[in-house]
Amino acid sequence: MLRLYKTLMETSDRKAYPKGNRQSVLSQSPNKISKSNSQKQWSFWAVFSSTFITIFLAEMGDKTQLVTLLMSAESQAPWIVFIGAALALISTSLVGVLLGYWLSKKLSPKNLDLSVAILLLLITAWLVCDLIA
Repeated sequence: MLRLYKTLMETSDRKAYPKGNRQSVLSQSPNKISKSNSQKQWSFWAVFSSTFITIFLAEMGDKTQLVTLLMSAESQAPWIVFIGAALALISTSLVGVLLGYWLSKKLSPKNLDLSVAILLLLITAWLVCDLIA
């Protein structure tokens, strides 16, 4: 999966800096680089495919998939379960995207990564304490 991610990033680099322009941009002084050139340009398909593959693989065998499997088997209405599950996943994804976009405007990428890491560690500690108790 890491190899796929690196390939996608290299592909987006080639699209962002065609015909060797990347080296000329990197050799300029920081004052000459415009804001649009200094930020990494991501193509639509690079963002879409890396997001789809990451979420698809992360959700395989997840509790959401197992719950939808059981609900579909019990209700004998697979399309209704599919529509309900799809709308729920779209809604939670929308909340995550909007919150992430808002946080990206308020925090630097380094601080955002650190905040998420601390939050995940706190959740892990809470779950371990709950398991022990």
